[in-house]
Amino acid sequence: MDVKIEKSSNGFTPDINLEKLRKTAAELIVPGNFILRLLNAALVFVTDVLARILGSNLVKRHFHLMLSALVLFGPLLSFWVSKYSIFANSNHYLYRKFLKSTWGWTFIFSGSFILLLSTSARHPPSLLLRHLSRIGVVGLLWWGSQRILTLLEDAAGTCYEPITPDQDTQGTASSAQPLLVLHEDQTKASCLKANMVWRGYELSQDILILCLCCLQLVEEMSVFGRHLAQIKPLQRSSCGPLRFIFLLCVLLLTLWMVLLLCLLAHFPKFPSQQLGGALGYLGWRGLYQGWYRLKPGWGCPGLPEGHFSITDIKKHSQ
Repeated sequence: MDVKIEKSSNGFTPDINLEKLRKTAAELIVPGNFILRLLNAALVFVTDVLARILGSNLVKRHFHLMLSALVLFGPLLSFWVSKYSIFANSNHYLYRKFLKSTWGWTFIFSGSFILLLSTSARHPPSLLLRHLSRIGVVGLLWWGSQRILTLLEDAAGTCYEPITPDQDTQGTASSAQPLLVLHEDQTKASCLKANMVWRGYELSQDILILCLCCLQLVEEMSVFGRHLAQIKPLQRSSCGPLRFIFLLCVLLLTLWMVLLLCLLAHFPKFPSQQLGGALGYLGWRGLYQGWYRLKPGWGCPGLPEGHFSITDIKKHSQ
């Protein structure tokens, strides 16, 4: 059927053939489907390889050692990196958009991965909530650590206001260093906001949360290879959203490692950064290597391997 559209302004009458439009659309769909199948095959291949790597005993047993070595010896890279690098700018886009919200990004991506993994494994809602509670416990640990460290830093430090000496005093003094006036009623945040000088002991909270998030992501993603091995071969290619979220989590882990390396190389602070990394390691050790290894229940979220405990799933489905 032909549909004619008349334009009285110029007398031009184009003919729109619906059958030709259908053929054109069909011709466009064929290469589109081919591209989608190609992208899906690439996604399956990449995620299978990454799942084997993250699920290997080498990564599961020694990733924390590699991360500890990076925190300890990373500041040595400051002797070779260029001070004119874009990552030497503390106002870089990555620092402003990701570093200050490290836990938020980790919570969103790891929580989505656990949700889709539990849905794919057909877990009951009670078991799903228990697995998600692992992320909530880590969030509470980070929130409490922030509050405690802030209180300790405010108690152990002092705020000074720099004052430039007068002309006469500066001429007679041997050194022209600015004088400092003590402000005892200032916290670290208010002191730095007022462009004053803060002196005291501190612990790098950025290194703490980066180390904690890296260790948590590796723990949660290490079970994906086991999940792929247990599902039927026909279902492996159908879990596209789960594979995509898994790939995003790997990219997020890579970004946290890059930011960690940049902070250690371009902004070395010894021993503040090392103490922050140690505290992040202790947090992971106490949860994933301690509490979560107890008998799973409402008082213990359990390990990520609980996704594949048949008896545990039957227990929660009753």
